[in-house]
Amino acid sequence: MSVEATGIPNAEALYQQAPCALLLINEKGLILEVNQTFCQWLGHTREQLIGTRKLQELLTVGGRMFYQTHWMPLLAMQGFITEVKLDFLTSQGTVAPMVLNAGRREHEGQVLNAVSAFIVADRMRFEQELLQAKRQAEDALQRHVVLEHELNRQRELAVDRALFAEQMIGIVSHDLRNPLQVVSMAAQYLRSQDMTERQDTMLGHIGEATTRSQRLINDLLDFTQARIGQGLAVSRAPIQLDRVVAAAVASLRLLHPHREIAFSASDEALFCQADADRLAQLLGNLVSNAVTYGDGASPIDVRVSAAQGTVEIAVHNVGNPIDETQLSTIFSPMTRGAEAGREVRSVGLGLFIVSEIAKAHGGVVEVVSTAQAGTTFAVRFPAYASGGH
Repeated sequence: MSVEATGIPNAEALYQQAPCALLLINEKGLILEVNQTFCQWLGHTREQLIGTRKLQELLTVGGRMFYQTHWMPLLAMQGFITEVKLDFLTSQGTVAPMVLNAGRREHEGQVLNAVSAFIVADRMRFEQELLQAKRQAEDALQRHVVLEHELNRQRELAVDRALFAEQMIGIVSHDLRNPLQVVSMAAQYLRSQDMTERQDTMLGHIGEATTRSQRLINDLLDFTQARIGQGLAVSRAPIQLDRVVAAAVASLRLLHPHREIAFSASDEALFCQADADRLAQLLGNLVSNAVTYGDGASPIDVRVSAAQGTVEIAVHNVGNPIDETQLSTIFSPMTRGAEAGREVRSVGLGLFIVSEIAKAHGGVVEVVSTAQAGTTFAVRFPAYASGGH
């Protein structure tokens, strides 16, 4: 089958319309042959180039310098050059970047250089976009490093401020004990004297105030110890839990004479290992919470029980349920209820201390609060420490 029959262009047409520029130059760069593609790219005719122009004359100033100092010496030395980028000037004065390959050959005693070239304008734009994206990424990374450094600095400052505040709480709370003890001793002495009914009432208020202040100081000291140290210290010893809790409830009845506090325990004697003073403190905080937020007309129920090596202390009260949004943070420090109409306020450490005491005994504290059933705080911990009985 002949070429004409198949409709395939002849070799000359393929050469002239090749997708790359094809040139033939002599040792001095004079253009001896060129295809139509190169002419179209630069806006010249073949007649304007062949035998009249040198390849280097079509380059930018920088391209001419490279051609003279690198291109020709390297081509003469090794006989070929691959993928060298040079900028050509078009007839309109614009720049046409091209990548060139060249090979040296001899023909009838004459040295000739065959050159092929490809327009790389799109490639350059892509490379410039990549370079710009790289610079933007580096700038973003630098900004991120600066912001991270500033964030770390602010975090360190916040930690220092928090530590300082907690240390100050501990120091102030400790120093407040002495004047309160003086007030308490003076009130006890005055009670032994003949007092009028009004004076006796006022001394009662002084006693209640000093008791509340002492409990607040204890909470602040425990908070400081828990946050700065390694948790609350407990001294576990064998106790009969129902008797310890019953004695604590009796003291709480004196502290809250206007509230009914009921106590119950399971039939069996509840022996365990625990810190009796810490459990009394835990119970005091739970009952105080029930007094503050519970229904004043309904009793507060305190119950102790045991099951499968675990003991439980539960405090229940009737009243408005705890908002669901507060349940997840109710045992966090400085968290408190904000029920309208309440006159009693605290710094919000009571339930945090309860949680820390439970943890110190290897246990947990949980709360269930609904409108129908009321609110129950339950503290559960192992009856005996690991390895102890």
